Amino acid sequence: MRILLAEDEPRVARFIAKGLREQSYAVDLAPDGEEALYKASISEYDLIILDVMLPLKNGFHVCKELRDQSIRTPVLMLTARDAVEDRVIGLDFGADDYLCKPFDFKELLARVRALLRRAKELRPEILQAADLKLNTANHLVTRGDRKINLTAKEYALLEFFILREGKVVGRDEIAEHVWDENFDPFSNIIDVYVRRLRKKIDEGFDRPLIHTRRGEGYIFSADMEGDNV
Repeated sequence: MRILLAEDEPRVARFIAKGLREQSYAVDLAPDGEEALYKASISEYDLIILDVMLPLKNGFHVCKELRDQSIRTPVLMLTARDAVEDRVIGLDFGADDYLCKPFDFKELLARVRALLRRAKELRPEILQAADLKLNTANHLVTRGDRKINLTAKEYALLEFFILREGKVVGRDEIAEHVWDENFDPFSNIIDVYVRRLRKKIDEGFDRPLIHTRRGEGYIFSADMEGDNV
């Protein structure tokens, strides 16, 4: 999942981004409202975390302009102002949720998970393909009776694959959702991570789940034979 974090306080932005990345989210940063609008208009995000007190253009107006542009990405607003009127304004301008500073990071993560589940379609807490199960709450991954230990980026890639089960996904689409804006399109990092993931979830099992479609990308499916198609 790829998240845009619009926060003008560098220390707070680093803290939130670090915590989200440790939970396998790809995070892009915007230090002001204008840059937040620009990034949201050129990239596809799964969630936008928007501080209210942004320079150049405050979070209320950013949220309103996003909705005016028909950008329906879920928006979680952060603010140090806890007046009821401020919360009402944010929600009326199109925000999906509202969290007051200071907050417990666990609560932020819970709200992020809830908004991501709500987006586009209701997603169950447990994702399953064949005998592989992925718990989106605690990131526990098992295949059959074997527990599979994944790094944060491997988990993010697996979640991306399983949510698009049966569909061809290209490297550009993977980069858009699993990596952040610092991704180098000329690197082979996606292929490296796919190989690592294959080794962990396919080796030793009768049925491979990750398949290569030459010249197009990858397919995650339990109903195909072999590797290359």
